[in-house]
Amino acid sequence: MPPNEDSRHQSPERAPGDLGDPTELTDTVAAIDPGRAIREAEAAAGIPGFEGFALVVTAGPRQGAHWPLEHGEWEAGRNADALIFLDDVTVSRHHARFVVSTGSLEVHDLGSTNGTYVNGHRTAYAPLTPGDEVIIGRFHLVVARSA
Repeated sequence: MPPNEDSRHQSPERAPGDLGDPTELTDTVAAIDPGRAIREAEAAAGIPGFEGFALVVTAGPRQGAHWPLEHGEWEAGRNADALIFLDDVTVSRHHARFVVSTGSLEVHDLGSTNGTYVNGHRTAYAPLTPGDEVIIGRFHLVVARSA
């Protein structure tokens, strides 16, 4: 029996989440969180003899890479001249700036396309403490500090 004219032009019923439904975008991402103290200790363990703050890639491309951060400003991005060079299409050329001053570290998003996330929340600026996770594109960086 052929379908009636009306049924051929109706959309099939879909359950929420089926393909074809619009995707809702949010300003948060799932952060990797095995525990702040453990995360910071594990990140710092791979950097012998650094002083002050450091960033350690704990997930994503270049896992295990690290940058000891001395006093001053450190740009992160896909620009080959960036002090923290993150070569991936998910990272803007001039993505974020880390600022180290006496005893403190902060991150500033530089108007990146995909945003900068701290502990799972998109941010334009955030002060950072040891154990914080900064997500830039597919790079998960953990803040470490020497004892």
